[in-house]
Amino acid sequence: MSFQIMIEPLGQGVAARDGQTVLDACLRAGVWLPHACGHGVCGTCKVQVLEGECEHGEASNFALMDFERDEGKILACCATAQADLVIEAEIDEDPDAQFLPLEDFDAELVEARMLTPTIRGLWLRTAKPAAFQAGQYLMLHVPGVEGERAFSIANAPHEDLIELHIRRVPQGRATGWLHDELQVGQTLRFTAPNGRFFVRKSARLPMIFVAGGSGLSSPKAMVLDLLNEGCELPITLIQGARNREELYFSEVFEALAERHPNFSYVPVLSDLAPEADWSGARGYAHEALKAHFANDFRGHKAYLCGPPPMTEACIATLMQGRLFERDIYTEKFFTAADAATAAPRSPLFKAL
Repeated sequence: MSFQIMIEPLGQGVAARDGQTVLDACLRAGVWLPHACGHGVCGTCKVQVLEGECEHGEASNFALMDFERDEGKILACCATAQADLVIEAEIDEDPDAQFLPLEDFDAELVEARMLTPTIRGLWLRTAKPAAFQAGQYLMLHVPGVEGERAFSIANAPHEDLIELHIRRVPQGRATGWLHDELQVGQTLRFTAPNGRFFVRKSARLPMIFVAGGSGLSSPKAMVLDLLNEGCELPITLIQGARNREELYFSEVFEALAERHPNFSYVPVLSDLAPEADWSGARGYAHEALKAHFANDFRGHKAYLCGPPPMTEACIATLMQGRLFERDIYTEKFFTAADAATAAPRSPLFKAL
């Protein structure tokens, strides 16, 4: 059995299988609805049902209050149609969004190596090309682990292999398996593309990328994509790490900076002895960011990806330097494991 879901104000209809969530049906048809956690706890995917009946599923009573249920609101990530539906959603138009349909992929691991003492690089080959925008992420099925795990795609869309940077999480079953058990030749399953973290190319503004740890994945893909397309706008990448061992792919970015006059690469290390042999920037990513631009970020677009303390510090730095919310983008995804414990974002910043 299937039902028809009409999405307003788009005026577009999609088919939903029996038991398929409203969100999944829309995403697989290439219709993007605002969402974040995917598990009924954040409320981002709240939409209004204008016609039809739904089963609410496991929607949290905090994310969807009783009075909202009475008013006909649902969480699209949990709700399933019980009849044909007409829903109304707040959908921001974005000229740079490609609205690619969500698809399932089987992929063979063809290469794996340690990039840092805690980050393992995986390279996967899919039987059919995986379409995505640089900066988006995939949801990976890890054998023996309940719930999918989100990982940013580190390669540019024109490259043949899917590249992932997996940071080992202490006592993490999923990342532990991906580090210790997964071997070349094995097959993994993932769903892609996910997320709204991509370059706003139509703005035609100079770009700042700030990455920390395995958060380098998305900026790496975005920078490679821009340079492959022949972008001539100024592009700056600030990469923060604690020490040289954790500063990975630096030789790749140094080579890119030599070949492309519009690309600047600024590595910065935060945990070095004063006498250490290092000619680059010292301190934290937000400090290097401020110094490199002399605390003036006007006329730029900024993309941040890394640990929350780094992201929050960079947001504050950018705002102090006259760059505000509409021009700052952060990567944001949740898994079943962290959705319920996700910390609230800074009250100064709510985008993406």
